Amino acid sequence: MIYTVMNSFKLVRKVSARTWRSFSRCTVLQQEVSEAISPLIIPPPEGVDKPVSPKIEKIVTDITNLNLLEVSELSQVLKRRLNLPDAPMMPMGGFAAMAAPAAQDEEEAAPKAVKTSFTVKMTKYDDKQKVALIKEVKSLLEGFNLVQAKKFVESVPTVVKADISKDEAEKLKEALSKVGAVIEID
Repeated sequence: MIYTVMNSFKLVRKVSARTWRSFSRCTVLQQEVSEAISPLIIPPPEGVDKPVSPKIEKIVTDITNLNLLEVSELSQVLKRRLNLPDAPMMPMGGFAAMAAPAAQDEEEAAPKAVKTSFTVKMTKYDDKQKVALIKEVKSLLEGFNLVQAKKFVESVPTVVKADISKDEAEKLKEALSKVGAVIEID
């Protein structure tokens, strides 16, 4: 046993100080890295509630134990602290049924508004006249080259132009209808 201890000391003396320092640095770095790496958190499987922190769990428990007056008071305090607007609650489904008669009364009282802007939509086209339609789209719509016009025609149904006058919409419909397009004006 004494012999092995003596051999160990001889080996230690033969190793340079630089080697001992690098070994020491490596062990310190290894400890720091192992402390810095937190254990991997595995997400819960689908359909299973994910774990909640104890702080949140306590808040939820406290809120569920409140009575209706305390909930109302809590709501008011949160609105003040978070600067939330005082928006009325929308009843589920009942509001739409109550609003319909009121809307009809307003429509009868107010005169019908005249529509001033129209949207021209191409819903379909005749395949036999596709080339002529592409050329017409290229000439009618500014900034279109043949490739863009072809892609535009093939992406039917699509809006040709929006927010245009009735006269312009009618002219556009007439020009495109001549070359096999089915046009709707809204």
